[in-house]
Amino acid sequence: DFTFPPGALYSRKFTIDGEQISLQVQDTPFVSLEDDTDSICCQEQINRSIYWADGFVFVYSITDYESYRVIRPLHQHIRKIHPNANIPLLLMANKGDLLRARQVSSKEGLQLATELGGTYCEVSARENCEGVHEAFQQLCQEVSRMIGSCNGEKRRGLHLVRPKSPNMQDLKRRLKQALTSKGKSATTL
Repeated sequence: DFTFPPGALYSRKFTIDGEQISLQVQDTPFVSLEDDTDSICCQEQINRSIYWADGFVFVYSITDYESYRVIRPLHQHIRKIHPNANIPLLLMANKGDLLRARQVSSKEGLQLATELGGTYCEVSARENCEGVHEAFQQLCQEVSRMIGSCNGEKRRGLHLVRPKSPNMQDLKRRLKQALTSKGKSATTL
């Protein structure tokens, strides 16, 4: 098992319909419901991610009904930030290999995706990462079509500065430290 820090940003380049695109995926920290209500509790980092996103992937576990319950309030939260935007979304039911422990039916997942205006897929990230890849590729194609249909006009959010990768920030900090220490030793000579 690999553990990744919450809020990690992943950057990849790949080709869709013959055009190379750069994809940034912000893995947001866990979102939960407040005290058994339909209001969500989320960190400010999530709001920043929502603000600059061009598409959304909602992931829940088919073995955890509470993770499914969070999706609708989270979508409502996103609509408050982007009230008029038509942003593509994908509802991804994970842990499809654990059918005996299922708490959320495929029918419920499909109904919710239809209600939210998104697409639905059921995957097992552990057994078949190809299904996850295909789902992301489908979402990216929708985002690409959406951006292309703007006819040169930038949709709100596309012109925003994206958060920098933590690895790049760390690299810059180290480089700055190295240059600063060299500068100090040069001035003491």
